Amino acid sequence: MDAFLEQIQQSGFAKFVGESGSIWGYPTILFLHTLGLAAVAGLSAGVDLRLLGFGKGIALAPLDKLFSIMWWGFGISAASGTALLVADPVTKLHQVVFYVKLLFVALGVISMQMIRNRVFRANSFADDVVPAPAKRLAILSLVFWIGATTAGRLIAYL
Repeated sequence: MDAFLEQIQQSGFAKFVGESGSIWGYPTILFLHTLGLAAVAGLSAGVDLRLLGFGKGIALAPLDKLFSIMWWGFGISAASGTALLVADPVTKLHQVVFYVKLLFVALGVISMQMIRNRVFRANSFADDVVPAPAKRLAILSLVFWIGATTAGRLIAYL
């Protein structure tokens, strides 16, 4: 397995991303990863906070439109994250914190979709009354995205 990872790390694309020094390599890919994460986790956090009672003047129904942006953000983050991984798979795939990040991201995406299905698509409550299960999902979603962001940052240091 390590030989395969080493082969990936020695590929032209991996060298371009990690070692080229080009603005279009690592800096741009890292920027796209950050932008994607900001879209998916940031917008999800905004929806979560609204479900928890912040910004009560904001109607819930129009927030459903944000989920397509969140999915675009997830796609950008996943693609750029894969490119960043290709630059150093030997190190990253041997770090427990990398798998912790992936777990938190998976749980964040699942909770995001559960909120969309159970809250926005169900239309079973008014803007001023959010049921307790929706609030619990919102809290879990916040925990998952904070965990994913924290684990992602720790990858560079562990």
